[in-house]
Amino acid sequence: MFELTPQVQFALEATRQAAMLTAQIEKELVSAALTKEDRSPVTVADYASQAVVAAALQRAFPNDTLVAEEESGYLHQPQSKQALQLVTQYVRRLEPTADENRVCAWIESGNGKAEGRFWTLDPLDGTKGFLRGDQYAVALALIEDGKVKLGVLGCPKLDPDGRLQANGEGALLIAQLDKGSWITSLRNPQTFRRLQVSPQADIRQARILRSFESGHTDADRIQAFAAWLKIQAEPLRMDSQAKYALLADGQGELLLRLLSPGKAEYREKIWDQAAGSLILQEAGGKITDLRGQPLDFSQGRTLRNNRGVLASNGILHAQALAALQAVGAVPED
Repeated sequence: MFELTPQVQFALEATRQAAMLTAQIEKELVSAALTKEDRSPVTVADYASQAVVAAALQRAFPNDTLVAEEESGYLHQPQSKQALQLVTQYVRRLEPTADENRVCAWIESGNGKAEGRFWTLDPLDGTKGFLRGDQYAVALALIEDGKVKLGVLGCPKLDPDGRLQANGEGALLIAQLDKGSWITSLRNPQTFRRLQVSPQADIRQARILRSFESGHTDADRIQAFAAWLKIQAEPLRMDSQAKYALLADGQGELLLRLLSPGKAEYREKIWDQAAGSLILQEAGGKITDLRGQPLDFSQGRTLRNNRGVLASNGILHAQALAALQAVGAVPED
């Protein structure tokens, strides 16, 4: 079992509160008539989630650094006045002293340096999923000297038994280095269940998890990859680091994050991978880039030394790397 240290207590409660707040925002602001172009609920949820976690961090560990996705500049613009008012209203549900200045200051505190010991946060991972009513997550991790020591995911649309539920309990996952990966209810956290990856050793039977959005991967190469390995099952498309939760729980064997055509120079952001990668590894899985190199969290706000992501149950990792090479999915540089 993981150790209930002050850092663990903070990470669990801050992630839980932020995830439940994003679920409230989704319920109240996202409607069936919402157009794809209208991202205002995403804006409110993103900023409110980051403000809540940042405020909690300042209380718990005032000297710790936060490296988060959002900056407050947008909220200072005249056209963003209504958004800032909404963000402040939602933050005040958890932080009664919140006002617009405090909210912006909390958000801006996420602009810390990614060096030494720091926390990294994706306040709303899976924005398109959020708008569709599908999977999204709040992802928080503690990194020390380039190593992920603690990772927590709050997944409002994933139940603690691993089912994808639109209106269920939600799931709260935690991994502590060398202490395993665990899952419990987001709404009513009590008993934690230990996670374990799938024991599947026949790669033809592998279930692939991939991003829902084609712009986040290379769908044609994933199809070629599956054909090369004679995998019959269609890939499961879903948003956010909730994919790592399913992989860690044995509900898939491979996760692919290939380089999208036209975005060959893209580098993953650390907050998009830190929490999920540790949750997978502590459940017995393996994660590397497409060249088989470990993810390097010591290079600032991006995984500068890595290209793409391959995650697996461990057993199938070497075969998957070979197949990626065979279908030309491995960057040359």
